[in-house]
Amino acid sequence: MAEWIADYRERLPSLPVLPDIAPGDVLSKLPESAPEGPEPLEALLEDLDRLIVPGLTHWNHPGFLAYFSSSSSDPGVLAEFIAAALNVNAMLWKTAPAAAELETRMVEWIRRFTGLPSEFEGVLQDTASSSSFTALLAARERALPGTREQGLRPRWNAEGRPRVYQSDQAHSSIDKAVIAAGIGLEGIRRISSDPQFRMDPEALRRQLSADREAGELPVMICATIGTTSTASVDPVAEIAAISAEHGVWLHVDAAYAGPAASLPELRPLFDGWERADSIVLNPHKWLSTPIDCSVLLFRDSEAVRSSLSSTPAYLETGVEARNLMDYGLPLGRRFRALKLWFLFRRQGAEALRDMLRSHIALAMEFADRIRADDRFELAAPPSLSTVCFAAVPPAAAGERDDTEARNSWNRRLLDMVNRRGRVFLSHTELSGRFVLRLAVGSAWVRAEDIEAAFQELIAAYESLRADEPPTTE
Repeated sequence: MAEWIADYRERLPSLPVLPDIAPGDVLSKLPESAPEGPEPLEALLEDLDRLIVPGLTHWNHPGFLAYFSSSSSDPGVLAEFIAAALNVNAMLWKTAPAAAELETRMVEWIRRFTGLPSEFEGVLQDTASSSSFTALLAARERALPGTREQGLRPRWNAEGRPRVYQSDQAHSSIDKAVIAAGIGLEGIRRISSDPQFRMDPEALRRQLSADREAGELPVMICATIGTTSTASVDPVAEIAAISAEHGVWLHVDAAYAGPAASLPELRPLFDGWERADSIVLNPHKWLSTPIDCSVLLFRDSEAVRSSLSSTPAYLETGVEARNLMDYGLPLGRRFRALKLWFLFRRQGAEALRDMLRSHIALAMEFADRIRADDRFELAAPPSLSTVCFAAVPPAAAGERDDTEARNSWNRRLLDMVNRRGRVFLSHTELSGRFVLRLAVGSAWVRAEDIEAAFQELIAAYESLRADEPPTTE
C-alpha cells in the first residue's frame, strides 16, 4: 500500500485534475452487493486504478487552483496511516491520554505559530463548519443563558429575537451554523461590504444600535480574514471595538488565511483578531495537512465547554482532566493532532512560512499577467494567494458592456479551461458579475503550473474568439 501511495503521488501531475465522467458512471461499474468471500489485495488495487482514481478530482494535483486547496504533504499522509493503525478515540482523556494531551500541545503550537496571545486555548475539529457552529452555541448560551436546558424559544420570547451579524461576503458555513443553532436564516443581519469587499464597520454599528433599540438580541458578530470569494480582509480591529462596545461575542473566520498570520510582514492584516472570543483556522486548507483538521481557538473555555458538555454515567471516569468531547458536538474524536505533530517536526515552521510566501508570490505574479493582458481584467484587488479576474470579450463581439453576455463568455471560458484537464479554476459572483478565481495553496504547486493556467486561459480565449460569428456593419 505504501508503494501504491508513493506511485500515485509521483504520477499525479500527469493525471487530469478533473475526471471526464458523468454522474452515475462510477456507480454503474460497482457491484450491487458485497462479495461473500475475501478477494485478493491485487484485485482491490487493480480496481482502485481502474475505477476510483479515474473518477476523482485530484485535490493534491499541482494544477488544482480552485476553491481553497486542501493538499497533503508526505508527513501528514504518514501520520494518517499511523492514526488509522492506532485507531484511538480521543473523546475522554482516559480513552486516549497521549492523543488528548498531544492535541492540547498542537493547538498551542498553532497559537504560537500565528502569534496569538496565551489567553487562547482550543481544540481540533473536522472543519470550519463544526468550529463555527461550536463557537455560535457558546455565544448563544452567553447571550441567552439557560438555552441549553430550556431550548431557544422560551429565552427568545423573553429576551428578544437573536441576531447574528456577518458581511455579505461571509462563508455559507455561518448560515448553516445559524440554521443548526435554531436561530434561523432570518436571524442573520448581512452587513454591506465596501468596494474592496470588506465589511463596513459603520453599517455594522448602525445595525447593532437599531436592533438594540428594537428590543432584539445580538448574539454573535462574525468577521472574516480571507473571504471565500476574494480573500478580502474585514477591518477586524474596528469590528472588535464595536463588539466590545455592544458586549457581543466576536468570532473570526480565518479558516483559509489564518496560517498567514505566521508571516511578520502580513501581521497587520490580522490586527484586532487577538481581541476575538473565538477564531477558526484550517491547517487542511493552507498548511498542507490532510483533510480534516480545523483549529477552534477560544478565550473562555468554560463558555465553550458548558454549552455542549453532557456526561452520562457510563462515561464518567473519576479523573480530573480535560475531556475533548466536551468541546464540540461529536463524542468520538479522531487522532487529528498526529498530523500536525508530524508536519511541524518533519518540515519545521520556517519551511511552512516559506511555502506561504511562495504561494503569495505566485498569485501576485499571476495578477500582474492579468493586468498586462487586455483580454483580461482584475475583478477585485488580489489578496493573499487569491486572484479574482474576468475575461473581456472581444470588442467586435459587442459584449463589453453587456453583463449577461460577458457572464456567458466567462462561463464558457472557464468550462473550456477545466475540461482540458491541465488545471482546475473555480468561480464566484461579485456584484452580479461571474468572475474566475485562481487560488494558490497546494503543497505541490509550481511556477510552471501557474504559467500553464495562464496559457490555458489564453488558448481558451482565442478558441472562443475564433468561434464568434463575424459582425456586420
